[in-house]
Amino acid sequence: MQKQCLIVDDEVAVCQMVEKVLTSAGMEAVALTKSSEAPGLLNGRKFEMAFLDLHMAAPDGIELARQIRHSRWNRTTPIILISDDQRPSAMSVGFEAGASFFLYKPIDRECLLKLIRATQGAMDYGRRRTRRVTLQSKVRLKFGAEVLEAETVDLSLSGILVKAGRTLPLGSPVHVSLDLSPRLKPVVGAGSVVRVFGGNQMGIQLDRLAIAESERLQEFLLHLIPSE
Repeated sequence: MQKQCLIVDDEVAVCQMVEKVLTSAGMEAVALTKSSEAPGLLNGRKFEMAFLDLHMAAPDGIELARQIRHSRWNRTTPIILISDDQRPSAMSVGFEAGASFFLYKPIDRECLLKLIRATQGAMDYGRRRTRRVTLQSKVRLKFGAEVLEAETVDLSLSGILVKAGRTLPLGSPVHVSLDLSPRLKPVVGAGSVVRVFGGNQMGIQLDRLAIAESERLQEFLLHLIPSE
């Protein structure tokens, strides 16, 4: 069965474009132009990712993002907010509501395809996908007063898989300092442990990154993902 994605945008052309690119990536789409139809789908169907227009009639993209983050089926689903509003205040509200990143109008098809590949299967640690970026980098995890020196196995825009001397309990909040490259400052933020396996590996969801840090991670990873 093909993975399904949710698209909610009151512009038919936007829905059609995103759906076409998703189809080219081997995925199915449920496209809605009426946002009021979306809440009924969130608690009974699993979506691989969700594309939400920021500004719509109620519920808008912010409210739908919050509902997704509180839903049983989709609370870890990557959320892409679509908007022509590039104000820092709009981005801040979006990230606080649970957005993984923003996609700005007019939508660039190549950028959209890379974002789809970057987020496809994000945080699904039961399936190791080639679309996640395999990268060994140093990462420092702070849990309370304890500091763990670890190494990434792979990473995506939404999370990292790390190998450490020991694992932390599921749900543990951690402060993350990720060294992407010797030439770059570490990406810093916070997240939580969502998967533990193998005795020394943890999946960490990066759910509390500042806007600037999220943009740096996105820019770094997208250059490593092939267009074809």
